[in-house]
Amino acid sequence: MTPQEMRARTVRYGELQPCRTAFIDAHTPGSDRKENFTIIGGGVSESPDQHVHIAIPHGFNIGAAGQPPHCRNSLHSHHTAEVFFVLKGRWKFFWGRRGTAGHVILKEGDIFNIPTGIFRGFENVGTDYGMIMAILGGDDAGGGVEWAPQVIEDAKDHGLVLGENGKLYDTKKGQALPEGVKPMPVMDEAQLATYPEPHASEVIPRHVARYLDLAAMADGAPVKVIGENGRLPDRPGFEVDLITRASATEDRHSHDRPSVLMPVFGHWRVDWDGGSDILAPGDTMSVPEGLAHAAVPSMTGEAALYRVIGTDDPAGPTWKG
Repeated sequence: MTPQEMRARTVRYGELQPCRTAFIDAHTPGSDRKENFTIIGGGVSESPDQHVHIAIPHGFNIGAAGQPPHCRNSLHSHHTAEVFFVLKGRWKFFWGRRGTAGHVILKEGDIFNIPTGIFRGFENVGTDYGMIMAILGGDDAGGGVEWAPQVIEDAKDHGLVLGENGKLYDTKKGQALPEGVKPMPVMDEAQLATYPEPHASEVIPRHVARYLDLAAMADGAPVKVIGENGRLPDRPGFEVDLITRASATEDRHSHDRPSVLMPVFGHWRVDWDGGSDILAPGDTMSVPEGLAHAAVPSMTGEAALYRVIGTDDPAGPTWKG
């Protein structure tokens, strides 16, 4: 594969195109400064303004959320896996009907396989603009987002209405629901009662992995974070490995499906049959199936990247409480 062809499968951090109207809470105070990025696959954005960088199916989606300090993403749920790792900053992840069932604070490199079927949200609790990278199960990402009732009600007060077709309409811009399209129904109490409210002691040990712990284990070989025999034992339709300087090798290898390389620390040189390129933290590279390649640190200092590969496992659910 030529360098030009690989560049079409590489998204640089500095070239990410944000969408500021991706979801129903885009105008709600406290959530109105966030940026949503769709890197691989269609994601779950509710806005036609969302730019998709790489549309090639991988069996999963890759996205990102960028937020200034004290900006939060409102409570929602997914049918398929949602896995985050922190690229920049400090983040609070919280869950439950009101976001009060439990929470965890994550730092750069930490990874969280948030259980499906549970309302969750997140907030940048650092002092600078932060970024989290997201992996969503399935090519269609489970058909969208389910919002906690208060999120839908609050959005109406600020001009955004979500149709039952999963699309947003901004009344402040003169938009209205098309004829025959009803508003997205708000969940009733019986439906809400089916959403678990697990304590942090139930969630954190099984669904959170700290970067420093993973890096200590990735000595001599990559550490399996998510997947069969992984540190986080779910098999949500993809597997995630952490590769560090101590576990990187120049021996080339290939996979029978596309793989995605996402550096979190350091610069990485990726060599393949046909070329070579350098990846920095926040860059995303999709390596085609069958292409022999190797990734190694290109500079001294700390170096780590996450690798994502699809599997034949179902894309959800991931909560077994």
